[in-house]
Amino acid sequence: MADPQLLRDVLADDALLVTPEEAAKLLRVGRTTVYALMKVGDLRPVHIGRSCRLSGPELERYVNGLTPCAPIPPGDSRQTSMDPEEPIMTRRT
Repeated sequence: MADPQLLRDVLADDALLVTPEEAAKLLRVGRTTVYALMKVGDLRPVHIGRSCRLSGPELERYVNGLTPCAPIPPGDSRQTSMDPEEPIMTRRT
C-alpha cells in the first residue's frame, strides 16, 4: 500500500490557491466545516474579486496548529462502558 501523500506534496503539485471545496477534500472534512473555520478566523482566506481561496501555506499553518486529542483518564465520567450486557444506543434514520 502506498504511503499517504503529505499535504505539502499535494499542494506542491497543484495550484497556489485552492477553493474551499478543494481545501475540504485535502483536509478530509466537509465543505461547511471549511467555511465555518474561515468564519471564526481559524482559516484565513484570500479574496480575489468575489472569489475566496485558501493558500497552501495557510492550510499548512492550520494543520500544524492542531493538537492531538488527549486520552480520557480512567474513571472519567465521560468514559463509556465496554460491558457487553449494556444495551447499545442506536440512532434512528
